[in-house]
Amino acid sequence: MGLIKELSRHGYHISPGTLYPILHRLLNEKYLSIETKVINGKMRKYYRISAKGKRALKECTRKIHELVEEVLEGR
Repeated sequence: MGLIKELSRHGYHISPGTLYPILHRLLNEKYLSIETKVINGKMRKYYRISAKGKRALKECTRKIHELVEEVLEGR
């Protein structure tokens, strides 16, 4: 639930029923890796961006910057 709290702190209100399928898809497509640990008797999952995920993020960031520039040019 730490991820949900962090997203909420930034104004994104996402339910576990929305978030977990997204995380599973990102795992299946190798954009994320996962490490599972037991802490204080509770199973915790730690997600980490993979090399493939970093490449995809870099490309998406580039496209977002292009889009923002085009929108701002039209003002």
